[in-house]
Amino acid sequence: MPLLLLLLGFFFPRLIIAVLYFFTGWFRDGFDGVLLPILGFLFMPITLLWYGLVQYYYGGDWSTIPTIGIVIAVLLDLGLIGRGAKRKRA
Repeated sequence: MPLLLLLLGFFFPRLIIAVLYFFTGWFRDGFDGVLLPILGFLFMPITLLWYGLVQYYYGGDWSTIPTIGIVIAVLLDLGLIGRGAKRKRA
């Protein structure tokens, strides 16, 4: 089941963000306000999911794994990894 949620989060990050926001306390515990989740939802959803995961499960401790994960999430959101880079070259 966690693998399925991970795949859904990769392919449909905004759907997972909405589900987590409305049906769990995940974002309320990880963020102080509403502005950062809204901006993340609009512009960088995979990064928002990873940031929320680090805040919730790692307690905000930015060690090696969370830091590598946030770098990968930002690159995915900016399109530097995956389909976005291929589309720009063609």
